[in-house]
Amino acid sequence: MSQGTAVAVGKPVNVARFEEYLDRATNEVFSTMMGVGCAPAPGEPAMGGESISAVIGLAGALSGSLVLYTSSEAAMRMAEKMTGIAPEEVDEMVRDAIGEVCNMVAGAWKGFDPSLASGCLLSTPTVVAGTSYELFSQKAPIRILRRYLFETLTFTVTITCEPQG
Repeated sequence: MSQGTAVAVGKPVNVARFEEYLDRATNEVFSTMMGVGCAPAPGEPAMGGESISAVIGLAGALSGSLVLYTSSEAAMRMAEKMTGIAPEEVDEMVRDAIGEVCNMVAGAWKGFDPSLASGCLLSTPTVVAGTSYELFSQKAPIRILRRYLFETLTFTVTITCEPQG
C-alpha cells in the first residue's frame, strides 16, 4: 500500500514512520472524539456509490495533501459518534464532522514528528460529497494509502506528498 522509503532532493524519507504516525493518530482521534477504536484494515478501499472525501493541504516541510475518503454510511456514523445526533442523510453536520475528523487526523499525524509539528502547515479542509467525482493529486515520491476499520465500517486515508528543502 505504500512505497517504503522515498528519496527527494537527495534525502531519504522513511515512509514507514509516517504510516506508524498515521495509524496512531487515527486511533487517537477516534478513541478520543468518538469513543471507538480504529485499526488498520486489510484490503483495498471500496470505490463507487455515494461517498464523501475531505482534503487537507500540506505545505512547508512537506508539500501535498492528506485525504480521508469514506462511504456516506460511515461518514454519517462518524458524525453521530461525534455529536450524539443520528443524521438521516449527508447534510451540513456530516460534512462538517468529516472535515473536522480529517483535520484532527492530519494535525495529530504531523504532531508525532518534531520536524513536521513545527514545519508543516495544514490548510482548512475541503469536503466533497456525491456519487460521481474523482480526486486527483500531483505525482509525488511519497504516497501512503491506509484503510481503517471502526465498528463494522471502513474508510481510507491517503497522504501524497514530497519533502521540501
